Order: sequence, then structure tokens, then C-alpha cells
Amino acid sequence: MPDSTTPANPDSTTPASPTADARRESAVEAALARLDLPAKVALLAGADMWSLPADERIGLGRLVWSDGPAGVRGEQWTPDDPSVALPSPTALAATWDVDLVRRAGRLLAQEARRKGAHVVLAPTVNLHRSPLGGRHFECLSEDPLLTGEIGAALVSGVQDGGVATTPKHFVANDSETDRYTVDVRVDERTLRELYLAPFETIVRKAHPWGLMAAYNAVNGPTMSEHAEINNAVLREEWGFDGVLVSDWTGARDTVRAALGGLDVAMPGPATVYGEHLVRAVREGLVPEAVVDELARRVLRLAARVGLLAGAPAAVPADRLPAPVDGEALVRELAARSFVLLRNEGGVLPLDPAPASVALIGAAATEPRIGGGGSAQVFPTRLVSPLAGLRAALGAGTSLVHAVGADPRTFLPPAAFPCTAELLGARGPLGTAALTGGDLRWLGALPGDVPFAELTAVRLTGTLTTGAAGRHRLAVRGVGRFRLEADGEVLFDGTLLPEGEDPAAAFLNPPEHRVEWELAADREVEVALTYTVPQTGGFAGFGLVSFTLGHAAPSVSAEELIEQAVAAARAAEVAVVVVGTTEEVESEGVDRTDLRLPGRQDELVARVAAANPRTVVVVNAGAPVLMPWRDSVAAVLLGWFPGQQAGEALADVLLGTVEPAGRLPTTWPAEEADVPVREVTPTDGRLDYTEGLFIGYRAWQRRAGAAPAYWFGAGGGYTRWSYEGLEARLTEGSADTLAEVAVRVRNTGDRPGREVVQVYLATDGSDPSRPDRQLAGFAVVEAAPGAVATARITVPRRAVQTWDTAARTWRTTPGVHTVEAGPNAGDRPLGLALVVPQH
Repeated sequence: MPDSTTPANPDSTTPASPTADARRESAVEAALARLDLPAKVALLAGADMWSLPADERIGLGRLVWSDGPAGVRGEQWTPDDPSVALPSPTALAATWDVDLVRRAGRLLAQEARRKGAHVVLAPTVNLHRSPLGGRHFECLSEDPLLTGEIGAALVSGVQDGGVATTPKHFVANDSETDRYTVDVRVDERTLRELYLAPFETIVRKAHPWGLMAAYNAVNGPTMSEHAEINNAVLREEWGFDGVLVSDWTGARDTVRAALGGLDVAMPGPATVYGEHLVRAVREGLVPEAVVDELARRVLRLAARVGLLAGAPAAVPADRLPAPVDGEALVRELAARSFVLLRNEGGVLPLDPAPASVALIGAAATEPRIGGGGSAQVFPTRLVSPLAGLRAALGAGTSLVHAVGADPRTFLPPAAFPCTAELLGARGPLGTAALTGGDLRWLGALPGDVPFAELTAVRLTGTLTTGAAGRHRLAVRGVGRFRLEADGEVLFDGTLLPEGEDPAAAFLNPPEHRVEWELAADREVEVALTYTVPQTGGFAGFGLVSFTLGHAAPSVSAEELIEQAVAAARAAEVAVVVVGTTEEVESEGVDRTDLRLPGRQDELVARVAAANPRTVVVVNAGAPVLMPWRDSVAAVLLGWFPGQQAGEALADVLLGTVEPAGRLPTTWPAEEADVPVREVTPTDGRLDYTEGLFIGYRAWQRRAGAAPAYWFGAGGGYTRWSYEGLEARLTEGSADTLAEVAVRVRNTGDRPGREVVQVYLATDGSDPSRPDRQLAGFAVVEAAPGAVATARITVPRRAVQTWDTAARTWRTTPGVHTVEAGPNAGDRPLGLALVVPQH
């Protein structure tokens, strides 16, 4: 297993400097000693949506947080302040390449510095417990070892750049339904061996400067109040010395949060800390020493990122990494993450100059480059598959696009330019220009308009009708809206959210749709007025979020498919891009099934029947069912590939770059085959009754059943044979069990990359243990005919179980089998390893 480099100084990847460490801690203590109780408490809650307050008396600067799982948003969420949009975290994990992911982390740090942010709220390291989890795309893997290694690499990369991280959501936030209130019930062994494990790896290997507490409860207490896990496990056992921040609005009780180890309650200024915590200390409910420790950790974070006078930053400005070409790296990340699941007859890579290509699918022109919610950013630019292929193929190829099937449930944002007028009680406060009908302001308003003065937003634009017919207009959001067109009121009412999750209310709001018959070649003035709520949800924190949707008259769904079939029949090769939508995959909502939305499955089947050289590209962040997978020539999983989507896809389809990704999660063949389906709480509880058996661990116990594609599966444009396996026990190490060498040969005719995976299998005598589990991995490269040796370190934890009674880790001695291969279902090499009692 590749080791993420652990620096001698946990604050930096540069050589350890005891003098700098001592100066930093001395500055923290000196600053803390100068603060009275109210001033210390002021450090522990947001001054606004995204920052902690400055304190000039001690030389403390304003500390800014930013969302950032797939791009650093900064304090504003607007096209006027775009961000480099990386591939989704599932795509990063699909690379299985810790060095590449560390580079991605350095890009995030570079973006954070450009945006003026000091802390990136990432990575998301909850597990893929069930493919029905709606935030699957933002997490990394179903396996704790792979999740921990990739997560540690990303954390190290970000902190190389002097920017803090907050691995999240600590812990057991593995689904979205009722996430704000659900009590996850999980036995201690499962919690330790699965759900806490990636966090432990990241804390011990990468030393993150922050961590985010989940909304949910675990066996009773909410995670913002869970003293047993936050204090006893995270801090005392693992040695975490960073800041534990709440998920936004996740802190709910002053005393329980303070005693439960929550350092920072976000956002502000409304908070359970502030005057409430001062009062709790003075009434003897919270010892002032507890507040001192919370404040000490906040000051330490500020010192590490260079915001505390007299304290050297963990990474000095002259030791920051070299600048990263963001667009080039995003393109490389995407191509390296693509997973080739089928390639019958070697249809891929395509001829560099095919006579004709039919590119089919709505996602071919409007791809999902990232998931919704905290991972969403406005990209600096977007290259669609159509644009990328058109540029790569050149004028010699006839490239025809057909929509085929539009899978969207909600109307797309209006495509015509709009003006947003910010209104106050006494009149206009300012305006902002928008490229379309999608409005997102979070934490800050255009023109620095004070949120307290904002009472309404009026969105106006001119719709040019084109052909006559029935146009569809929609309002999507939560609150009071008035929709007018040419002075006619089309809707005047209130849209209400479902559930109690304040974030879900704006991430997945309801939609109201109207139809309107319009003549040809008209210009229609459209206006949408939104009344800003003064209470509830994120009121008071600086949030305005709604969409004016529009769709022009269109041919029928059947005609769209027939047009696509005709285009495919006439082409040398057909490339169909299918995918999920924001209604299916997004923060705040779980999935109800794994089918591709709309008529996309029918589209693929009919195109494949018309053209045997059909390549399907799946634009999804999580598993989908593919009933047509054995009837198409090739299946390429493209994830949510980031802003250079089209360029990366062209690179892979034309063979400039090999698809090097491997599945970080098992993909089922049928809905009924999914081992863990329950993501909806019952009476407020979600019981993890499956214990340790999720993903491939569960599939291995199913006699006669196999998934569509195993964990770790994927291929490239060459072939590999596994020729040799050696393993040597490591003596005297508390952390390392063995060193393993796997010899593989490239038996194809082009250079390639292989992800060599090592699994450790038990003798089957203990049915409570999984049959085998991932124990390490490495990426190797070789020329045609050449041999490469993967050298993999197997951690001792691979043969340990959590002893609940003794509350400690126990080594399982005896014979274990080291197995090596390309995925969890194909392990051609094996040898016995006798593990002594440790």
C-alpha cells in the first residue's frame, strides 16, 4: 500500500522545526492568556456564514472557511467568482493513485489561497454503505482502507499548500434522509472497523488541522455533542490536536456541545455559543478550563494558517508548492479516473479519424461535471463532450449530435440573461447580472449589500420565443414567489420544503411549473420576485437561492429517440452519453432506485440495435443499473468528471490517454441484489444491522451470486498477467504486518497502467470476519512485454479486530492468505502467511 508521506512535523511537509513549533505554541498560549471569557468564547462561533472573527488585540486575523470537496467555492457562490471544478471525489478514488490525489489537494490549496480561504471543508470520507446514498458521489469508496489512503493523500496535498482541511462528516453520515435528526445505531466493532477507520487513518497519517462533526447522532448523542467519540477516541486515543467544527447549523445545545468537544459552532452570528456559553460558564455548567481548551485549538488553527501574530505559519510563503496548471490537472485527473468496464472487439480506442460519429444524449452537451450541494461550484470554463470531441476529431470526421432522451425532471434554468435587483424596505439596494435563471448567493451579497437590509430579489429577463408553441416556465425554491410574464401573473404563492434539514431546503427545493402558449418570434418580459424570509432555515446567514426555469417547445420523447437511432444507424460508431440528474444524485436526498432516469435505458438499447459499434459513457457519480451492458460494444464510466470533461473524454476515446480508473465501489446487476438498501430511518433510527458486511464484503458471502462489476474492476487498452507473489512479515513494527511484492507483466501491445490490489483472506473459522478485505494497493506502469513489480505495505490492522469487551485491538493469529489480483473478484495469486500472536 502506498504510504502517504508523514512529515516529522505534523504541521508541514517540510523538515521538522522544533523552534517553529515551539514559537507557534508559545504565541497561542500568550494570546489565550490575554483574553477574558467573552473574548475566548467569541473565537468559537461564526461571525457570519463563512468566517470566525478577527481580534486586533492579539493580532488575530479573520479566518475564512470554504466548501471544497470538488472545487473551492470561497465566500460567494456566483458565476462572477468561478472556481476550478475538479472531478467528483468518487472519480479521485477511482484513480487509486495517492500521488495524483495529493497533487489534486495542492490545486485545492492554490484555489483556496486565490479565494482568500484558510480552511477547505473537505474531504468527505463517509463510506459507500449503500449505493442508494444520495451523497455517494462526494464520498470516496465502500472500503475503509482505500478511503483512508486517498483521503490522507488529499489532506496532505491541501496542507502542503498551507491551507487547513476538515475531513467530514465525523461519523456515520452515510445517507441523507433525515440526516439532521437521525440516530444511527451501529455496534462498536462495526463503528471501529468500518466507519471510524478512514478518519483514524487520516488523523494518524496526514494530521489534519480540522475535522467536521456530522449532523446525525450515533447511538444516542449527536456528533456535535458526542464526548465519548470526540474526546476519548478522536483526541485522547488518536492524538488529534486540531479544530472540530460543526456542520452548518449542526450545533444545538450549548452545554452538551462544549462538553462534547465541539470547538466551533458554524455559522453565525446566531449561535448556541456566544452569550449562551458565557452564561453557562458563569453558572457553573461548563468549566472555564473547557472553554480555554476549545479556544486554544482555534488559536492553533489560526496560527497554522498564518493568522496569529508572532506565530510562524506551518508552511511559510517561500515554501509553498510550485503553481499548478488547474485545467491541465483536472483533465489528467478525469482521464485517469475513467473506468473501462467493457471493450468487446477492441472498439476502443477509436480510430483517430473515423469517417462519422453519432454523439447521443442530453449529457453530451450539458454534462454533469459535479454533484449538487457542498461540492457544487461555478466552473472557470466548461468543455462538453460534444465540444471536446469536435476539437479532437477535426474537420475530417462527420460528428452529429442527437439528444435522444432528456432525463431531467425539473426544468433547466432559463438560458437568457437576467438581471437581479436587490430590494430593501426603502427601495433598490443594487443589481447583479446573471447569465441565466439560476441564482445562488451564500454568505455574501453582490455589492456588499447587508443581508439584514434585503427584503426581496426581483429577477428579470427577456425570453425570445423563436417557434410558436407551448413554453414551460418554472419556479424552483423555498419561500414566497411571484412569477409574471408580459405583466400577467402566472404564479403567486409559497413553496414549502419537505423535512427538517435546513440545507436540503435549498439544495433540493420544490418546483412549481406553468405552461404558456406563445406566438413565434416574440420578446416576452419575464419577472420573478422572491421575498426573503426573516426566520427559519438559514435566515440571517446570507442565503438567497432559487431558479427561474424555462423550456422551449420540443418534439415528443419518442421522436427524440427515433432521431438518435437514425443518427446511430448512419454513423461508423455511436457514442451515447447517459447519466443521472441533480434530482437523483445530490446532497440532501437519497435515491429511491438505481435506474437511469427517464428513457435512457431504452435509448441505449435501441441505439445498440441500430449500430453494433455503440460505446456508452456513463456520466454518474454512483452506481447505476445497466441492463444493456452486455449488448453494447463498450462501457466507459466517466463519473462527474469536472470542467474539462469533454477534453478528457476525447483523450480516452481516441487513445491519447489510457482509461486508468478502477471501481472504488461494487456495482450491482439488479436492484434486488444490493446488499444494503435501507437508508430511511424508522422512528428516527437507522440501524446498521448488516454490521461489517457492506460492498464486496457482503457480496463474497452470496453463494452463486455476483455483482455486475466487482470492487476494483476496470481495464485499459492493454492486458496484464500476474506472475509472482512474495510476502515477508515485518518484525518489531506495531503498525506494519508485512511487505508484499507482486510481479505483473504487460502482455499487450501498448504501454499501460495497472492497479495491483492485495487482499487478506481468513481461514473461515470466524464467521464474524469478512472472508477477505483489501490490505493494500499500488499503481504500476510498464511497456509492452515488460515486467513491473508492485511493492505494497500491508498494515497490521488488516489482521486485527476490535475487542468490544476489552476496548482494544486484538490480532488474529494463524494462517491468513495473501491474495493479489486486478479486483476483489479476480485474485489469481495467493500464498499463506502465518501471523504470530502480537
